[in-house]
Amino acid sequence: MKNLRILRTPGIASIILIRLMVGVVFLSEGIQKFLYPADRGSGRFQKIGLPNPDFLGTFVGSFEILCGLLVLVGLVTRLAAIPLIIIMITAIAITKTDILQQNGFWEMLHASRTDWSMFLGSVFLLIIGGGKWSADYQLSRK
Repeated sequence: MKNLRILRTPGIASIILIRLMVGVVFLSEGIQKFLYPADRGSGRFQKIGLPNPDFLGTFVGSFEILCGLLVLVGLVTRLAAIPLIIIMITAIAITKTDILQQNGFWEMLHASRTDWSMFLGSVFLLIIGGGKWSADYQLSRK
């Protein structure tokens, strides 16, 4: 386990607050892609013009559930953050550029506040790791 540098994380307990925010939101959004596919999953992806919306709804929803759970537990937190960052960059680029062009900067900032919070929270976890109350911390100490 000494060679698993990816698990190393500082013993800062308050990191759990960021993990809770990121993990719960992604887990919830992933589950909703399956519960409400017309509004949150394949239907939404079709509405915004993405190819293969049925595949994408399942694919993205599965990653949000899996990575959200990993972040909540704090297991391979840094690796789990990478797909979440990609999801958020894609979401911002695809859904917020039209708002920027049509309604301006301030409306885009307002509409993207959750996206930016989830993006930056995921980047934070990629950089710092899971913190003291994480599986990563426990595994890295052994």
